[in-house]
Amino acid sequence: MSPDRSLQRSRYDLDRPALAELLAGEPSYRVDQVWLGLYRQLAEPAELTTLPKALRERLVEELPTALEEAARRTGDGGDTVKLLWSLRDGATVETVLMHYEDRTTVCISTQAGCAMACSFCATGQAGFERHLTVGEIVEQVVAASRIAAPRRVSNVVFMGMGEPLANYDATIGAARRLNGDLGISARHLTVSTVGVLPGIRRLAAEPLPVNLAVSLHAANDVLRDELVPLNRRAPLEDLAAACRDYLASHNRRLSLEWAMIDGVNDRDQDVDELAAFARPLRAHVNLIPLNPTPGYPVRGSSAGRVRSFRDALRRAGVNATVRDNRGTDIDAACGQLRAEHEVAAVSIGATRRRSGTASRLGR
Repeated sequence: MSPDRSLQRSRYDLDRPALAELLAGEPSYRVDQVWLGLYRQLAEPAELTTLPKALRERLVEELPTALEEAARRTGDGGDTVKLLWSLRDGATVETVLMHYEDRTTVCISTQAGCAMACSFCATGQAGFERHLTVGEIVEQVVAASRIAAPRRVSNVVFMGMGEPLANYDATIGAARRLNGDLGISARHLTVSTVGVLPGIRRLAAEPLPVNLAVSLHAANDVLRDELVPLNRRAPLEDLAAACRDYLASHNRRLSLEWAMIDGVNDRDQDVDELAAFARPLRAHVNLIPLNPTPGYPVRGSSAGRVRSFRDALRRAGVNATVRDNRGTDIDAACGQLRAEHEVAAVSIGATRRRSGTASRLGR
């Protein structure tokens, strides 16, 4: 499904040629002033005091924001912030800002909802609404960066709502913008996928060497068919081949994500199957204790079982770590992003605010 074309003129959807066209008739250096103001100063158009007041006012009207903050929740003693955004067509997405001792990371969404239908993921349970545009993806990082200041966002993970490689063009377009214009190193950009094979192969051919994380969760096809329905069309043998292509192209470490589900994929045989899949790929395994979500009755593995699973993988020659589970107290952790529980409280106000934006855009 393609995004509504009327959504694509938010300020971060424009590339430099489009911005130059918008500023036709202005001195050519205005393009650089506006571009650097948006991407390096992370400024609102009204804050660009190097521009004449009349131009600032014009840009406020002609470069509207794509996101409107509808709700904010803070957890982990202030180190994790979950942001609910209302988009201009009424869709909602979530972004998570996470402060660590040595870095600040933003987890961003690439779709409103998700069509992958992974059984243990709240976003997948909610279904798919639409793809996000480049501007809607990039603006999540910009907005989170403004909130994070004076700390600098150093890492971005495409692990929020949606399947990034099902929205490939917008995902890679946003990654290029984050790297080239916001100045975030490609080594600090990570794209996650449940195994969209054409997307992995396209990513392998990209000159921008972002990191790849595969949400695996099972290393035999019978169980993975159940947990990750896409596996029925992209089985493990084909997934491993696509990952090899990516590694051959970029020589980056591959990460395998494994949500630990009690009695489902935390057994001794799962250790053996995962190790057999990971070793030939020289993959790093991230073990993620399953976070509680409505609609999935099983529970996450115990802390002790997670540790013993990790230790068994290490004995089998696999580099494995347990992910620091951030934001569980505010439904901001892996698999919990869903937005729908907060929409009702903000829908009336958001609708009123969107109507003003829509009138400016001629919708």
